[in-house]
Amino acid sequence: MTQNQQQKQQNPLYFVPEQALKDKVILVTGAGDGIGKQAAITFAEYGAKLVLLSRTKSKLEQVAEIIEKNGYPKPMLCTLDMLEATRRDYHNVTRKIEEEYNGLDGLLHSAGQLGGIVPFEEIAENVFDELIQVNVKAQLMLTQSLLPLLHTSNNGRIIFTSSTVGHIGRALWGGYAISKFATEGMMQVLADELKETRIRVNAINPGATRTNMRAKAKPEEDPNTIKTPLDIMPLYLYLMSEESEDVNGQCIDAQPK
Repeated sequence: MTQNQQQKQQNPLYFVPEQALKDKVILVTGAGDGIGKQAAITFAEYGAKLVLLSRTKSKLEQVAEIIEKNGYPKPMLCTLDMLEATRRDYHNVTRKIEEEYNGLDGLLHSAGQLGGIVPFEEIAENVFDELIQVNVKAQLMLTQSLLPLLHTSNNGRIIFTSSTVGHIGRALWGGYAISKFATEGMMQVLADELKETRIRVNAINPGATRTNMRAKAKPEEDPNTIKTPLDIMPLYLYLMSEESEDVNGQCIDAQPK
């Protein structure tokens, strides 16, 4: 049974055909690890041409090697630390994509920081500033820079990453939760502004997923009891493909209860 057949069997609601992303140019942030890494590999398997962005070059190279060994086109690699990046840095990324591909079809915002799991009164100012910078401001600036290229696509797609605590606040998750509330608000604003265009803007709440960030947040949890990034890929494929033409401004749970 192929991965595509397995996904259809596991979640027929989000099934997309083979090569659903054929020749689509997609940028994935946080592509060096976790969900971003798996999304990049999966998008490549469905025909996409990848632009991989992360702050760690060696991790990007490892992901690119996996993609190439599987017989898919060599991705473009962009090493960028979103904590320090300026508007010029984002424009440079946009320029490189335009020079190489002359357009962009999809953007997955997967990069993010957790901060600390602490009481509200103990949220440190510097930690909060970093969370807002990486989880909110950087995504705004990157999206702003890339929008002209996304408008050249017949079916542009932007996917933000939210969280359960991004729409239902939870004790001790203060800084991270606040940043994800902002992410969902940003997604809704942009989706409404672009609703008359061919660009669709949505967010995904991955839920409990086996990543390094989850392990940091829940060190007592047995990772074998939660889903892997591969398990939740059907929703990512669906929202990045033309199959999701009628979905806009939604935050969808990858693991609905």
